[in-house]
This record gives sequence, structure tokens and C-alpha cells, in this order.
Amino acid sequence: MATGSALPILAALVVSCTQFTDAVNKDVKNHELSRDKLDTTQSYMPILCSPLPGPLSRSSSVHALRPTDISAVYTLGIPLSHRDKASRVINRLVELLSMFNPELFTQQVDQTSLQPRSLVEEAEELSLSHQVTGWKLVLLFVSADPLCACSQHIAADVEAVVQEVEAALQILQNTLHQTLVHVAVWSTYQQKDNCGCMRNKSINQRLHKATLLKKLQDSLIHALANSKRHVKSEVFTAVLQPGPVIFEPNSYYEKTWSDLNQLAVQLWTNLLQPVTGQTEVMDNNIITIPCPTQERPFLRTHMNSPAARGEAVHSEAFALTELDMGTEIPCTERSPSPTVPTSVHELRPADIKVVAAVGDSLTAANGVGAKKDNLLLVINEYRGLSWSIGGDENITTVTTLPNILKEFNPSLTGFSEGVGNQNSQKAFLNQAVAGATSSDMVQQVRVLVDKMKSDSGIDFKNDWKVITMFIGGNDICDFCTDSVLLSPRNVVRHIRQALDILHSEVPRAIVNLIELLNIVPLRDLHRDNTLGCPTWFVRLICPCILKPNDGSSELRRATDFNRAYQHAMRELIDSGRYDTHNNFTVVLQPFFREVFLPMLEDGRPDRSYFSPDCFHLSQKAHTLMARALWNNMLEPVGNKTFTQDFTAATDLRCPSEANPFIRTAINSNYTFPGPPPTPAPVTNWGSDFSCVDTSPSNSVPTSAHRLRPADIQVVAALGDSITAGFGAKAKNLLQLKNEYRGVSWSVGGDKTLETVTTLPNILRKFNPKIKGVSKGQGKRQTGFNMAVSGAKISGIPGQVRRLIDTIKNDTAVDFQNDWKLVTLFIGGNDLCQYCNDRASLSPQNYSLHLMISLDMLYKELPRTIVNVLEILQIEGLRRIKRDSLGCSVLQKYVCPCFLLPGEDSLELAEVKRINRELQIETENLVYGGRYDGKEDFAVVVQPFFKNVIVPLNAEGSPDTTYFSEDCFHFSERGHADMALALWNNMLEPVGKKLTYNNFTNARDNIKCPTQEHPYIFTKMNSSPHHPIICDCKDKVPVWLAATLAVIALLIGWAVTWLLLSCRARSKRSKGMMTPTVEMKSVLF
Repeated sequence: MATGSALPILAALVVSCTQFTDAVNKDVKNHELSRDKLDTTQSYMPILCSPLPGPLSRSSSVHALRPTDISAVYTLGIPLSHRDKASRVINRLVELLSMFNPELFTQQVDQTSLQPRSLVEEAEELSLSHQVTGWKLVLLFVSADPLCACSQHIAADVEAVVQEVEAALQILQNTLHQTLVHVAVWSTYQQKDNCGCMRNKSINQRLHKATLLKKLQDSLIHALANSKRHVKSEVFTAVLQPGPVIFEPNSYYEKTWSDLNQLAVQLWTNLLQPVTGQTEVMDNNIITIPCPTQERPFLRTHMNSPAARGEAVHSEAFALTELDMGTEIPCTERSPSPTVPTSVHELRPADIKVVAAVGDSLTAANGVGAKKDNLLLVINEYRGLSWSIGGDENITTVTTLPNILKEFNPSLTGFSEGVGNQNSQKAFLNQAVAGATSSDMVQQVRVLVDKMKSDSGIDFKNDWKVITMFIGGNDICDFCTDSVLLSPRNVVRHIRQALDILHSEVPRAIVNLIELLNIVPLRDLHRDNTLGCPTWFVRLICPCILKPNDGSSELRRATDFNRAYQHAMRELIDSGRYDTHNNFTVVLQPFFREVFLPMLEDGRPDRSYFSPDCFHLSQKAHTLMARALWNNMLEPVGNKTFTQDFTAATDLRCPSEANPFIRTAINSNYTFPGPPPTPAPVTNWGSDFSCVDTSPSNSVPTSAHRLRPADIQVVAALGDSITAGFGAKAKNLLQLKNEYRGVSWSVGGDKTLETVTTLPNILRKFNPKIKGVSKGQGKRQTGFNMAVSGAKISGIPGQVRRLIDTIKNDTAVDFQNDWKLVTLFIGGNDLCQYCNDRASLSPQNYSLHLMISLDMLYKELPRTIVNVLEILQIEGLRRIKRDSLGCSVLQKYVCPCFLLPGEDSLELAEVKRINRELQIETENLVYGGRYDGKEDFAVVVQPFFKNVIVPLNAEGSPDTTYFSEDCFHFSERGHADMALALWNNMLEPVGKKLTYNNFTNARDNIKCPTQEHPYIFTKMNSSPHHPIICDCKDKVPVWLAATLAVIALLIGWAVTWLLLSCRARSKRSKGMMTPTVEMKSVLF
């Protein structure tokens, strides 16, 4: 009935619409063209600043200077060692300024000299050479790299730098009129060679470096604040940028271009924002460029900035440190055991005679006693306030574990007092070292044992001791710089070695091993600019946690490592390794496993729990930690509190008559799970498959962005010896030269997924009739595996030509209609031979050959998705060692340019840089839009090799079973893991793909398509702006959908035509036209 009434309406509409269809089409076309131009312009608005209406004449005061008033930009003090990178940052800043004055003149002083020159010399040169008469902006960079952060003369050295800056500014003021100078501290995080003290392992290098930058910043602030330049003069002033410009050339997380962009935006932002109370630019996935506003249109100076708020912003938080930090002890039963216990499992709090601690800056108590928001106080070690070992005053004013224990045994000894490092007399048995990692635990424990043995006040054999070990924070802060050295296995191996020493040498002791805190939530402190946290400072101290972008694979990796550290600590203690006799045990105290950041009533993080750097903890937090540790000690093993909610009230527990002892595994009746069972011998490297929906699309898709795994009919591969399966199943050197193409990760088809893990064997679970797989050994059944051992990128166009011709000539393939999946992995030989032919193997030539290859596929191969693998990070292969001829000789022969150079050589630094540049060139080409013009074609970068994690064995050493006899090519096990990583990358959206591979070889690691997104991810269908509508099984009839669609379309035409006609008549009557904004170019 509904259909019957719809058809006459449709007929009537068709007849009535034929008279105006042409007019509608014309108007709609013009309207859409205008709208597209407007949309294009609006899409760039987040990175472009709209011009503000200003005065007709240029400003006469430096304090009312707009970006449009600047006629020239001059730069002084660019570090000679990083001139190129610094110049690129300046060029980006000039591009931003050019939005306001396209005729801007720029000059960087002393760009040809190979000898370093002083700021005074450069200022004198500028005073003689400048020719611009209008307003000038001078960027004066002050390098901190020549200063030695741990020098005894650092104060004098900083003062000398400040005096040089003042002298240069005086020259500029005397000779340059109409000038605004912005001074910026520049650091590349490199120390000069003669700064020997920074090589001392007892020095917290990052903290000292960060403190040096803060000292230099503060000294320059003081010098400029006391200068009368910015007060009296209307034509000259100098302003210090509020945060240092820190460039890390080998930054782990950020590509070079992104890093340069962020620094340029930081400089630009600080040009506009107030001089005081400003926060630095945080890393974001999208660069946001601030613009002048109607309320604040000027380049900022001291005079036109809001009143300095400085410490006032945070005075409330730090006023809380003056509050009483004591704790009331509710316990009534405080007596010791009737006789000195002989078992650690019958130990009462009052039986404890000695306390001791090892760890890092959280136990050394850096910044804990800071009574004001002074960042420089963070370097002070307030050991007397340390949560686990401090003994200042008493429990009524200072809450620490020793002060709690003193209430049970007033003669307790071993605690630290006052301020000082581990070598100070009052540090006593607090041997924690700021900046220490797990690898330092053995040394700290040995020093601690010697001190306990030699102290006349300690009966080493008979006194009961509590030793607290808290370590791992600096390991997780640095893990991304060396994921092998700082792997969970290696970190716990160091902890195990230290505990083994205590176990074998220290009688009558209970060791608290504090589980590593969940450090990632601390990032929230640095998301809220109103808190004024010095994020630049913390990024130097803990880069692997602070630098990753929200939602990035790097941040997920940091979280995974954090959890893995915690899990490995639990496994160590649960092994029962330290419960072999009754006078010693180790108890894991897990109260830091889950951390809930303290919040204010307005929802912002409560900064009062942190020291001035928003990283180390304040006395307020140490108070809660001491209470939490004490409570954990009295809770039974297996039922301990494992969360730390800073805002929740923490009442002290007390020993009871029923449970008077400090809890151990034995007196808690805890059953150790013991080591995990020894797995059965591995007979194959297959995988288990658990995906439920393996069906293809209802009809063959016409779009590469709606392609299900089951729609793939053909697989193919291009590449070198890795894809050829070179040596994959070799058991000796003679077999190494064999190509085992049947187990090749991306195109092999031997056996089934249950025994051989390859991409085609996974795809066979969706489509058993997949074509193109290579099988067996040699070149007899290569299928569409075109890889050639030894190939470089220059040989890929030839492989592409052979692939296209082979597919065309294969009668089993419907060339036009079958969907094809091509995997391209190349570049290893280019990189390994780079030092022998830098010209032809340059990143630019790499990109050119890659472009030629992809262009051929794009033009000639219909219905295709191309997986492009980024070249792997080869540096990790330097760690793969095996005591065999193949590994010791052949490995370096296969890849000389990466494996022969020394560890800190310039040659190695160069090839590592080229490694990254090849990855960047690949991404820029693939995602530059060149291959977005066809609906049936897509190229996707699969980045799981971008940041390689070297696989480790149970001992924490590189696991060579993933590699063939030459310790370079992958074994069948390595190929299986690569296949899993590639498949999982294919089911991850672009921008959120994992950029590393853990090499777990778990059989259940295969991801499955979801109901929400059943398709292989491409750039197009990964974007929220291009939603993909599922071709669901439950549909309305096709004829009805088509009929309704035509009706809706015709009605829409009619309404659109009427509206446009009305608008056109209205505009003609008024004689007006609507201007169209068109984007000409993008500056940044």
C-alpha cells in the first residue's frame, strides 16, 4: 500500500522537476564550488591568524608593538654546533611573523664563521650592518651547553654569562632604535667534554642539568628586572622568554620536523604571552598556533604584561606545607616481644632496632622540604623528612616510618636527618642516590651492608632490621632510550642481585620492596596550564613519560612497561626465593600499584602534594606514603592495599593481640604460586585463531576503504632477503643461503596457521582460496613473492613490473576484479651499505624510487591495498650476539655501515640519523595525498618496525632464537612474530598503530575485525571525518531503498532550487555579492 502511493508521487515529481533541473544543477554547482573554497579556508584556520584591525600608523612605543609593526628579525647567539637546526627553527618562526608582514626582512648574524664568537662580538657586528629603519625584533639566544652543571664554580660561570648578555644588550640599545629584544636560553642537553663530574654515577645528571637551566633563567630574569631599559625607554626593551628552548637531536618520540615545529611555536607563543606566569608549549598531536587578540594585540614586554603573579598563583598550595605533618598513633600495645625473636615471622614493631633504605630521589627526599615555590630547592635532599627512613623531630610534627617506629622503640637507629646527600654524616643508613636506577642497587646495598657492619651502635648479627628498597622510577623515565637495558627482566634482575646480597649477608632483616608506582597519572599535572608546573623541567627529568602524546602508541608502550615492571617485581617475590630461613624475608608492599592523583574541589590536580617541579613529592605526600607503608606492613600478604588515593583519609593500623607481628608470607599463611610451569617444548611457530566473523562483504566492494579480510583474493610481496625468507629455517651455515619462501612472514603459504604463522595463513581463515602465496624452498613455487635477496630500493620498480606482468598472465586471477594485498618491505640493504655510497643511497633517492614503484602500482594495478613497511630500526641488531662463527663474522659483513662503527662514533650517529630519515621519507610520501585519487586503491604505512624492541630471553639477554645463523636475518620464529605484528597493524587505525613489536610469540595474539569496524584500516576510513557505513546483513529491500533515495533526492533538489532562486532574486535586487575566501598557500 505504501509502495502504491509512493509511485504516483514519484511520477508527478519527475514530471514537475524536468523543467528546472538544469537551472538547479547550475546553481548547486556554483554554490558547492564556493562552499568548497570556504571549507578549504576554514580547515586552515587553526594554524593561521586572522589580521586584527589596527591603527593607521605604526606604533611609537615598544610596549604597544604589534606583529604587523615588525619590519626585520635579527638573530644572535645561534650555537655553532647546531647552527643548521637552530636556523630551521628561526625560519619557521619567521614564517609565522610573515602572516602579518609578508615583506619581513631577516638576518642571522655570523652564519659563515667556523669559530665561535661571543654575544658582544655579534652585537657589535649587527650594530654596524643593520639597515632597516623600522621596528626590529632581535632574538638573542644564550647557550647553556658550555656550562658544567655540577661545577663548583657554577654560580660564577652563570654570572659571567649574564654579564655577557647585559653587555650585548647595552650595545644594541646604544646603536639600534625601535628594537624589541627577546632573550632565550638555548640547550641541546649536551655537556662539554671537560665536565667530568657529570660522568659520576652518584650525580643525578638530568636533575643537575635542569637545575642549571633554571639558575640561568632566574639570573637573567633578575638582571633584566633590575635593568632600567624596559622602564624608561619607549624605543628599546629586552624580555626573557619564560622557558628555555631545549632541542634534543636524537629525540626518541618526535621526528625532527615535528620537534622543530614545536620549538618554533614555543618561541612564537612566548612572544605573545605574558612574561611572567607563563607556561611552555606542550606536545600535542595537532600543533596549535596562538594568535594576538583584540584584548592582547601586542608583542609582550614587561610593561604591557599583566601584573606579575609568580608565586602568588601557587602560594596557596605551598602554604599547606606549613601545616602540621604529624600523625597521632592510636596504638596502645607497643611493647616488644618478651625475648628477642629468632624468627622474622614473629617480629613485633618494637623489636626493630635498625632502619635502612636504598633507592632514588624519592627516598633521598629531593625537594620535600621546599617551603616556597622555588624550583632550585628541588636539588636539595631533605633526608630527615624521607617517608621510609627520615628521622627529623618526632611523630607529632613529621610523619615517617622511623618516627612511627620510635613510638614503639625510642632507641631506634639508622634513620637519616637534616639535608644532604648520601655521603653526609647525618644520612647514616639512607643510602639512596638521586637519579639512581635499578642497576645501582647492588652498589648501594654493598655500601649499606658495610656501614651496618662497621657502626659501633649496631649489633649486626643480633639487631633486627627493616630495610626499605624503592627503585624503578628513573628506569621507567628512561626506558624508551634503551628498551633492552631497561627491560622489565633486566630491571628486576638488578633488583634480584641486590636482594640476593642482603639475603646472604644480612641476618635478622625484613626487607620492604616497594612496588613501582604507576607513574603515568602524573602527566595530568602538566595538562593544566593554570597550575604553573615547569613542564620543560620535568621533560628533562622524565622524558619517556612526559613526551608522548595522549593516545599515542608510545604512551601505551610506557604504560605497558610500567605494568611489566610491577608484574616482574611480584613474580620475583612470589617465587619464594627469600624465604629459605627464619631470620630473613622480603615482603612486597604494593600500595603504589594504582595511584589516584589528588584533586581540588574545582577538579584540578592538587599541586600541594608535589614539590616545586610537579614531579617529586612534597612533605604532604611523604606523610601519606609513610602511613601507607606502615599499614601495608601490618596487612597480611595476599590481602594488602594496592592503591594510593592521596585525598582519602589514611588512619594508622595497629598491631592487635591476635596479630601482633609485622606481616610476612609465612605468618599470613600465604601460599607462594612459585615460578610458572616450564612450558612444553615448542614444536612449531603456529598461532591460534579465535575470530568469529570471517565472512566477506555481501557484494564485492568497489572501495579499498570498505574491504574486509575475506574480500582479499590475491597476496603479493616485494622486497629483499627478509621477504625471500633467506635462512629462515637454517640450522647451520650451509643452509643459511637457502630461501625458505614458504614461511616468509608477508607472503608464505606453507602448511596452515596452526603450525606456520604468516599473513596469508591468517587470511586463509577468512578466504581459504587465497592466491599468490609462495611455498617451500627456492624459486619453484614463488607465487607472487617477487622479493630478491640483496635488493635495494632501486630494484623495486623492476620487481613491481614483474609483479604486474605475472598477475596479468595468471589465468587464475581476475586482474580487474580480484582484490589484491601487496606488502612492500625494503631498505635494509640501502642502510647497511649507506656509508659506501652516500649519494645514490640518500634518503632523497630512496623516496624517489619508492615513489616510482608506488606510482606504477597506483596506475596499473586495480583493486589493491599496499602495505608499506617502514624500514626497521637496525640499531637493535647491534645487540644480537651469539658465540658462533656466523654471528661473530657474518653479521658485520652483512651490515657493515651499522654494525662496524664504534658505539659513540660519528659514523654510527650518521647512519642512525639516516635510518630515521628513511622512515620519515616513507611516511611523507605515502600520506602526502599522492595516492588518494582512486577509490579502489590505498597505500598504508604499517609502522610496527619503527621502534624495535629487541626480544629478550628469561635471563634478560637478547633472544637469538628469533634470528638465523648470521644473527641478522630472521628465523622462522622471527617471521611468525613479524606476520602477527603486520596483521595487527592492519587492524589498527592510521595514527594509532603500534610503532613497536614486543616479540612475544604468543599463540593467541591475533586481533580480530570488530562489528564496529570490520574493514582493513586505511587513512580514509581511520578518520572520524570520513565515517564508513557498515554493509550490514540486515537490510531493507534494495528496490525500496533505491525508490526512497530517488524520492528524497528529487525533493531535496526542489527545495534547494527554491531556496537558491529566492536568494538569487534577493541579491540581484540589492545589487550585492557574497565574497568567497580562497586559500592561496599555507605558510607553516
